[in-house]
Amino acid sequence: QVQLVESGGGLVQAGGSLRLSCAASGSIFSISAMGWYRQAPGKQRELVATITSGGSTNYADSVKGRFTISRDNAKNTVYLQMNSLKPEDTAVYYCSTGVMTGPLTPPRDLWGQGTQVTVSS
Repeated sequence: QVQLVESGGGLVQAGGSLRLSCAASGSIFSISAMGWYRQAPGKQRELVATITSGGSTNYADSVKGRFTISRDNAKNTVYLQMNSLKPEDTAVYYCSTGVMTGPLTPPRDLWGQGTQVTVSS
């Protein structure tokens, strides 16, 4: 019924920028929270940034000051602006949302398919 579609990944040189997008589509009543996670080869998935429905944000220390998370509630879309990219940012990036399909339904977590970000030296 509801799916997340990610886009914006790619290959960039160190110091470059990328903007990731994640759009939710389907029968959506509201989205309670949205976030970005990443997983590098051989490593566990880690939190990158989150944003609540009220606009409060939280960032991993490793990306603070370089990445910015934002959302467009009208489009059910969350963005991740990534500046000053480093090789250690190379990973598959996943978006996650807490989506409600009706006014009385509790939020359920959804995950995107992932988008590859590769930063070369």
